Amino acid sequence: MKGGRSKAESKKADTKLSVKRGAAAGGGKKPVKKGRPAKDPNKPKRPASAFFVFMEEFRKTYKEKHPNNKSVAAVGKAGGDKWKSLSEAEKAPYVAKAEKRKVEYEKNLQAYNKKMSDGAGAEEESDKSRSEVNDDEDDDEDGSGEEDEDDDE
Repeated sequence: MKGGRSKAESKKADTKLSVKRGAAAGGGKKPVKKGRPAKDPNKPKRPASAFFVFMEEFRKTYKEKHPNNKSVAAVGKAGGDKWKSLSEAEKAPYVAKAEKRKVEYEKNLQAYNKKMSDGAGAEEESDKSRSEVNDDEDDDEDGSGEEDEDDDE
């Protein structure tokens, strides 16, 4: 056999595979996935670029001209073509609006980051106090006289 594997080589490959399978399956525990941390819903959203500021306006005019068109792709394609055909002077108002939104976003983000750094210690205390409050409520329910009377009847 020219270029083919010998029987000994194929057996070696098979044993390697079986070892790998056994090692993966033999653990019994699934590996813990390391994913992204949960997103904070209070974090400010990033501002729209100049193109998306343009698209907000363009969508309205496009839908007025083409009321029967339900395709999002068609609106996006037409908007992209229109944006490419605009001159720098025609794009300037959208760029200015995008810059204004970006400045506002940066202010909000700084305030958010400051709040998070200042509130990190307070947040841990509030979680602890919440759990203590929940423990107190559980104690009151378990130790109330009404439940004992209901059990006797």
